[in-house]
Amino acid sequence: MGRSAATVGRILIVDDEPIVVDVLRELLGRRGHDVQAVRDAAACRGAIESGREWDVVLLDLMLPDADGIAVLRWIHTQSPDLAVVMITAHGTIENAVAAMQAGAFHYLSKPFKNDEVRSLVDKAVEATRLRRENETLRRELDERHRYERLIGKSRAMQEVYRFVDQVAQSRATVLIQGESGTGKELVAHAIHHRSPRAARPLVVVNSNSIPADLLEDNLFGHLRGAFTGANTSRIGLMESAEGGTLLFDEITTVAPAVQAKLLRVIQEKEFIPLGSVEAKVVDVRILAATNEDVRGLVADGRFREDLYYRLNVLSVELPPLRKRPEDLPLLIEHFLRRYNAENRKQVERVAPAVMERLLGHSWPGNVRELENVIERGVVLARGSEIGLESLPPELVEAGFAPPRGVALSAGASLSDAVARFERALIVEALKRSEGVQKEAAAMLGMKPTTLHEKMKRLGIHR
Repeated sequence: MGRSAATVGRILIVDDEPIVVDVLRELLGRRGHDVQAVRDAAACRGAIESGREWDVVLLDLMLPDADGIAVLRWIHTQSPDLAVVMITAHGTIENAVAAMQAGAFHYLSKPFKNDEVRSLVDKAVEATRLRRENETLRRELDERHRYERLIGKSRAMQEVYRFVDQVAQSRATVLIQGESGTGKELVAHAIHHRSPRAARPLVVVNSNSIPADLLEDNLFGHLRGAFTGANTSRIGLMESAEGGTLLFDEITTVAPAVQAKLLRVIQEKEFIPLGSVEAKVVDVRILAATNEDVRGLVADGRFREDLYYRLNVLSVELPPLRKRPEDLPLLIEHFLRRYNAENRKQVERVAPAVMERLLGHSWPGNVRELENVIERGVVLARGSEIGLESLPPELVEAGFAPPRGVALSAGASLSDAVARFERALIVEALKRSEGVQKEAAAMLGMKPTTLHEKMKRLGIHR
């Protein structure tokens, strides 16, 4: 059986013993690796700085012009992801400890066994590739798939990003709909920060948390003496958002009397503070968010129809997390980094059994629920991964069915789960597009060239 192309690497040997170099060339060349050799530290530096991307360096501890540990440290300043295997005829515990502390991938003593060399280099190549893929994932998270603080590369989220770009420059009202925890307020922030109003305030009105009898005063302010206890005048949230944006979170909870006054603000661009007879002109863009069926509330007479149409000039519905499972790995990576930083922890991954449950969960609380699960996991984790014992009881005890293609075996890693899940998604997209890669790429929200590269890496054939 032929070897997978994914494990074939570019190997740099740094050793001044010709017989060692010849043996390694023969062993690794037969394995399919692309092998180059140099004899000293100066030549090693030249090879690393040449711009060629190496997967593994086999580095002798005793070089004619430098100490191997010092060269190892220098290599990691130039290419932190590159796996370096130290080779030495002086296989002492002290040397092994020094090499590993300096960041060596592993330690190989002369004379070495052929099978040991082959196996170790294969693992080192895979480790380098995995580190680079993880770094690419982080860059995508930071540069491409993070839109303000929205995270996702799914087709559904790409549509949300396009909507934000299209409406940001407008001053029209926007209705943002979606289940609780899908990120409606984050979309409002994205619209505001990409608009000409970005330098002015974004004021959030938490309609559901302000009692109905206080909401009008909070919004429009009052004059001194407007009511008992009004000893001073106070401006409201509407006026404090002048020139900026006002977001009504859970707009459907606004009392009918306030709905009428809000309609006037949208239509006339003015309002009257409590206790005043004079209208104040205001320049504020209105955004509204809700997890309710506003049309149904209008039909039931519980929300003003004219206000609904004024708010619904532009509208977007955010997808629930269960409809964009391909974004789960990105979100997990993001929350791991956030809560590691907050809690001074170094949790690198979730255990395979945990990943199965996360992939199979329906996420009724959406991204907010996932964030809470990962925060809990990071806080309770005792080592470098989140185990089942760190999950909420309902996730541990509930039955679940992992998506097709992501069943995990013992010892599998997060990258295994992601690769299997990614493969299942690509295969499904190719089936739906009847093998037309351009259409499949559009379904997956990626470029055809990116899809083609992923198909090669994952061994997917047309």
